[in-house]
Amino acid sequence: MTTEPDSFPRRHARTQRFTLGAPRAFTVSPDESRVVFLRSSSGTDRANSLWVLDLADGGERVAADPRALLGGATEHLSPEERARRERSREGGGGIVGYATDTAVELACFALSGRLFAAELRVGTARELPAPGPVIDPRPSPDGRHVAYVSQGALRVTGADGEGDRPLAEPELSAEATQVTYGLAEFIAAEEMGRSRGFWWSPESDRLLVARVDDTPVRRWWISDPAHPERDPQRVPYPAAGTDNADVRLFVIGLDGVRTEVVWDWARYPYLAHVHWSAAGAPLLLVQARDQRSQLFLAVDPDTGRTRMVHADEDPIWLDLFPGVPCWSPSGQLVRIADEGGARVLAVGERPLTGTQLQVRAVLDVSAHDVLVSASAGEEAESPEIGEVHVYRVNELGVERVSQEPGVHSAVRAGGVTVLVSAVLDRPGARARVLRDGKETAAVTSYAEDPGMSPIVTLTEGGARRIPCALLMPTDYTDDNPLPVLLDPYGGPHGPRVVAAHNAHLTSQWFADQGFAVVVADGRGTPGRSPAWEKAIHHDLTVSLDDQVEALQSLAKRYPLDLSRVAIRGWSYGGWLAGLAVLRRPDVFHAGIAGAPVTDWRLYDTHYTERYLGDPATHPESYAQSSLVTDEGLSSPADPHRPLMIVHGTADDNVVFAHALRLSSALLAAGRPHEVLPLSGVTHMTPQEQVAENLLLLQVDFLRRALGPAAGQK
Repeated sequence: MTTEPDSFPRRHARTQRFTLGAPRAFTVSPDESRVVFLRSSSGTDRANSLWVLDLADGGERVAADPRALLGGATEHLSPEERARRERSREGGGGIVGYATDTAVELACFALSGRLFAAELRVGTARELPAPGPVIDPRPSPDGRHVAYVSQGALRVTGADGEGDRPLAEPELSAEATQVTYGLAEFIAAEEMGRSRGFWWSPESDRLLVARVDDTPVRRWWISDPAHPERDPQRVPYPAAGTDNADVRLFVIGLDGVRTEVVWDWARYPYLAHVHWSAAGAPLLLVQARDQRSQLFLAVDPDTGRTRMVHADEDPIWLDLFPGVPCWSPSGQLVRIADEGGARVLAVGERPLTGTQLQVRAVLDVSAHDVLVSASAGEEAESPEIGEVHVYRVNELGVERVSQEPGVHSAVRAGGVTVLVSAVLDRPGARARVLRDGKETAAVTSYAEDPGMSPIVTLTEGGARRIPCALLMPTDYTDDNPLPVLLDPYGGPHGPRVVAAHNAHLTSQWFADQGFAVVVADGRGTPGRSPAWEKAIHHDLTVSLDDQVEALQSLAKRYPLDLSRVAIRGWSYGGWLAGLAVLRRPDVFHAGIAGAPVTDWRLYDTHYTERYLGDPATHPESYAQSSLVTDEGLSSPADPHRPLMIVHGTADDNVVFAHALRLSSALLAAGRPHEVLPLSGVTHMTPQEQVAENLLLLQVDFLRRALGPAAGQK
């Protein structure tokens, strides 16, 4: 199945959803003279280069070109690097990440498993000799050393390439294959937002280093059935209710002196966040396994002893947030907390925001204010559906930095802010440089124009005021009811109702095939209130209840044909699609379940236990929320509806077994269905032909299941 070269499915796949060529990963130098970022050379080029924007003259120059550094050779990734990119959902190539010294004069990065350093002032890059494959290199704050991970060992070398040596490495025994130093374990990278495993001291003389022992973790096998000659990959996977990796933390000096950091590991096994700055002692956030209690701990790096700075408890669960905890320059603890029914910014013991804002992340902390991203809270004057803004917050109040309706984020150093804005009426995202609040430069984007503009109505549905996006065909002019396609993610961490143009491109393409497309962010999705997010506790199926409520509410105001309703989704959205056709066939007439979690006992500890608890003590929650149990389909209803299951055979996040178990249970129940296995594909689908044909095959399935749609294209 193929399309014209300039069709939306082909261009959408080739440009990786129109993200290639867009600038990203910004860093502002503390002297406010330059902005460092990543960007590829065009909207179809996967290879990112390292760029510098000179704020004195507005010129952009390449600091490191991966093709030149590799001499035109093909990039090769180690299994460890592939796993890191899978955890971060990184589909690009070339330089996909970098770290700098404090002055932002030296940047280091790994490329094809080799170590490189770039002098950002002069724009030159060079390779540093290092045993590979190199992972996650980071310069010391003073720019004199570079630490990195290779073959499970944390190593350090001089910024001049001299003196390479190991600081911590597994012993030459069976532990060598189970223990790593300086890397994040699976659930830290997949679920906690912690992608790194070592942190430099502000004085550049020692590091905090995580030691991860995967020995207790159950082993699973990921194979490629299309290549039976290849050995299956043996991976540690901490499924719900099973053992996690053992994670410890050490202070290791450049002289090799090692001191273990001590806290109550048995009570608080999750090392969720680490912060080490000149403003205070090393700061840890550790969580209990049930995620209902957590401690903020200050570390004495000389002795390894810790003292409690703050403790949080919640009867449901405690969320983790980007950018916190950290110290303010005056030494006060900065955190995000759920207090008084709101998600607030707290500095010291004082909350600085209230119910008008739902704080999402801390972006920067200065002596004068805290820069945060936030959406409208429950008591905001306007719901501002799908919007996320940047605010300056201090004891005197709250000031919005971003103005136009949209989704905004920012990076700041001193008086220079890079504000990145996506809005509904403009493709892509625009990156502007503000100095003391005034625009002084813009960072060029090479991303392709999609050539289409979504026709989006942002509204609310039902008594719960569920945020919704409705998309109609571009040429729709009459009032004849249209078949409906629900296109949700619908769960934690994944808002789909956003005030941004490119987020709705695929939904608009489906609409242009003759469907009215509905996207609803029900309970469990982020951005509204703690109670909204935590309403799914011990029962994920409320996500489905809200999809039904939103659909039926919108049908009272818009021309929706409720006799022809389908639903599609990926990951949590795939689970939701499967649940819809199995539990509510009175509402849904077809479903496309992409990479669905079908048995929650097979998903990871940190995520699943947060919402459903321990499967040993709450088996009813798992049975209620799963599509299949040991007995077969979980609470299926009649009549049977058409279901397409799509899954990558190499998926190490939601493993292919989920699809196979659902298919087996459907077959045992005598329920016809379609299975589309994606050979060698992981939880992402970056391959151009795979991504393109997935869209086309889904439309074909929907037309067969629902009948011809109006104005088919």
